[in-house]
Amino acid sequence: MAGLGLLLIAAMCLVAIALWTDWDLKLADSAYAANARTFPLRHAWLTETFNHLILKRVFTALAVAMIIAVLWDIAVPRPWSWLRRFQLRVIALSAVLVPTVISLLKQASDSHCPWDLQRYGGTEPYVGLFQQLPAGIAPGHCMPGGHASSALWLISVSILLLPYRMLHAAFLLTAVLMLGIGVGWLQQLRGAHFLSHTLWSAWIALLIVFLVTTCLDRWPRREQ
Repeated sequence: MAGLGLLLIAAMCLVAIALWTDWDLKLADSAYAANARTFPLRHAWLTETFNHLILKRVFTALAVAMIIAVLWDIAVPRPWSWLRRFQLRVIALSAVLVPTVISLLKQASDSHCPWDLQRYGGTEPYVGLFQQLPAGIAPGHCMPGGHASSALWLISVSILLLPYRMLHAAFLLTAVLMLGIGVGWLQQLRGAHFLSHTLWSAWIALLIVFLVTTCLDRWPRREQ
């Protein structure tokens, strides 16, 4: 259960950062041009077209391909070992659950996106983690970061290197995690999210992949 312990420690660190620092605002301030009252990179090709459109479509296509491969195997079993079948089902389930769960959590959240806040030319007040919205203010539905989830499900691909290449799997997981955070960072430069939104998305993705892997490992009958 070391993995679950690390996730709990990470969650406590994220809560501590939200309660006792103003990193979100400082980083958003650095991306915001106060004189122009806008985020200069909001409509840049790199952040809007490449990151928000092209990359999302690529990651979505990969997710659909993984899901189709697993559904095909269920309908017409492929000559795969139990381990390979287990690994691919973990990846396919993660491709479905990570974006879905994060999207549902967003719909239940009060947090507003930076570009909606009065501080950055919008109309809404800033409300920190665990703080209540002022009366009459509609929820922002902006946390956790949804766009980053289109890439963060890919952390499950590291399971393809388990259980025999643990170090390589750790490197791959770290690299893909950084990719997902990088995708979220480009959204932050647009004013679409705070850093904490992206970090919570990464934490949720790690938790989902951990739970999917743990649960699936108890279902199938291993091949002799």
